[in-house]
Amino acid sequence: MGKIFLAGHRGMVGSAILRRLEARGVDTVTRTHAELDLTDEAAVRAFMQEERPEAVILAAARVGGIHANNSYPAEFIRDNLAIELNVIHEAWSAGVERLLFLGSSCIYPRNADQPMREDALLTGTLEPTNEPYAIAKIAGIKLCESYNRQYGTDYRSVMPTNLYGPGDNFHPENSHVLPALIRRFHEATQEGWDEVVIWGTGTPRREFLHVDDMAEASLFVMDLDRATYDANTEPMLSHINVGTGTDVSILELAQMVAEVTGFEGEIRCDTTKPDGTPRKLMDVSRLADMGWQAKIDLREGIAETYRWFLDHTAEARL
Repeated sequence: MGKIFLAGHRGMVGSAILRRLEARGVDTVTRTHAELDLTDEAAVRAFMQEERPEAVILAAARVGGIHANNSYPAEFIRDNLAIELNVIHEAWSAGVERLLFLGSSCIYPRNADQPMREDALLTGTLEPTNEPYAIAKIAGIKLCESYNRQYGTDYRSVMPTNLYGPGDNFHPENSHVLPALIRRFHEATQEGWDEVVIWGTGTPRREFLHVDDMAEASLFVMDLDRATYDANTEPMLSHINVGTGTDVSILELAQMVAEVTGFEGEIRCDTTKPDGTPRKLMDVSRLADMGWQAKIDLREGIAETYRWFLDHTAEARL
């Protein structure tokens, strides 16, 4: 593998990919946001023309939980579209033939059949709370496919399920469900709470993939020879789901987090709060047929993530 530009190397997924590229001894080019604003077309063009990477991994994105998506919909669609347009087009302009675009499972319709297959894309209405982000990620897939069809490039897309692990965001308002639970149960344990309240009935089911598994899957897909990739995808349906193929209820997840953090009080479900989508599970048979499957057990992964939280976050050390 020649020189690779890894966009988004400071994010949770990007940093996990960077660790693997460095372990392989790959010549990896990175830039912080301060060094290169990926929403700035001219800056991205100048960077690509100067560096001339052989391949690009696009892990950069504006991301956030339901609160952030609801509060900043304009930024979520604008910034993500700009990043994708600039990186993909300027990569092509600089002669980059191989690119991997990282998307999200939110590209699928809110009421898609479970587990969600790749061909569910564009078959129904999206979840309203993160529609702007989802639209941008769908556009990224279609950008890759369009450049492949018109210019013969080899631009691929992977769509991960819910990710967690070292480097996650544990902010009380802007984090996703698993890091939010880790923080809440940690605080409950430290402060001796009698109970922790979780939203909804606890019955919705979700799938969780450790970020190190996502990094491995990304490089696995990147490394596939073109004949294998093309044989398992379609020109207008080229993205690949990445997940574990298994899910747990939110209550089961909360019980795992309670066990890991040492919380011994009661877990109470506030049924006056919304549940959200009943189930979100990825069909990962396309990737499994190519020879890859997740390895990290959820309970083990939560324990590792909690250790990282204790070691790296100021809130845990108060």
